[in-house]
Amino acid sequence: MKKQRNIPKKNYKQSGRLAQKQGGRSGARTKSSSANATAAKPLRQKPSPKPKKPMKAAHTDTPHTQNIQWFPGHMTKTKRQIERDLHMVDAVAEILDARIPLSSRNPDIAALTAGKPRVILLNKSDMADKQATKKWIAALSGEKARVIPVDCKSGRGVEKFVPALKELLSEKIDAYHKKGMLNPTMRVMIVGIPNVGKSTFINRISKKNKAVASDRPGVTRGNQWFTVAKGFEMLDTPGVLWPKFDDQTVGERLAFTGAIKDNIMDIELLAIRLLDLLKELKTPAFIERYSLTDDDLSQPSHELLSIIAKHRGMLISGGEADTERAAAAILDEFRAAKLGYITLEFPAD
Repeated sequence: MKKQRNIPKKNYKQSGRLAQKQGGRSGARTKSSSANATAAKPLRQKPSPKPKKPMKAAHTDTPHTQNIQWFPGHMTKTKRQIERDLHMVDAVAEILDARIPLSSRNPDIAALTAGKPRVILLNKSDMADKQATKKWIAALSGEKARVIPVDCKSGRGVEKFVPALKELLSEKIDAYHKKGMLNPTMRVMIVGIPNVGKSTFINRISKKNKAVASDRPGVTRGNQWFTVAKGFEMLDTPGVLWPKFDDQTVGERLAFTGAIKDNIMDIELLAIRLLDLLKELKTPAFIERYSLTDDDLSQPSHELLSIIAKHRGMLISGGEADTERAAAAILDEFRAAKLGYITLEFPAD
């Protein structure tokens, strides 16, 4: 106890934060000598750079942005497997999230598959702003690329996929016919980030429930072949993110749409960042759903989170706002398009 009293007050706070993050090991440090605490100091400072802006909410020691990284080991294996299997396919089908077409496009996979004819599927287009989707179709289309807005859950637009493939591969198919191969099999590799809808699309296009579909990222783990139409086979690959988000805005947008698991993030901070955007957009569905006034919308986002919690009756003991529960609800309702048809990024003019 005597040694603890000699530790400066600042170190107590640092040890407390370590105890929350590292459990028993950091708890043990709070009982160590001041010399040991000083020796451990570099380890406490290493994880992330000093934030520019601290939040003014309940989490006063939490920065207003969070460093979002997620690169499980199986994704390294997937990247290598895609590179190895490319020689077996004639085209690539790339699924993007219509709400964040740029952020949901893995630059590593785009580079690996460059040069292959490509069908780009803008999935979840039913949740995106229609005018923005039209702009993305124009921006992403090209000589070797066809862009189709789809909704894999309902199947809307999926029927256009095979005709687009036939058009892209028409020269290659004709060349096979001239060689006497009347029924050549064209193969296409489907790629996309986790939770973008690849398995749901395969089940729709192949009319079979063979691909594992889930609203959780990182479910598909192995390569699988599927027949999608007469003369067309599809190679499924697990969803793969990239090792580092150089722009944290990309990481946030992926997190907003559910491409990154919620359990590795501070969902209250994530919801606050989403509220920053929703306050600017002011979609009628967002305002009406949470019964917000102009005064509510003028509040800082961390205060707005508390206001929404109270409007929804999400309270804890003492009548305090249950901001964690409200944060989870806001993210779920955004992902279900209950806050409006929203696109978070647009192509360059």
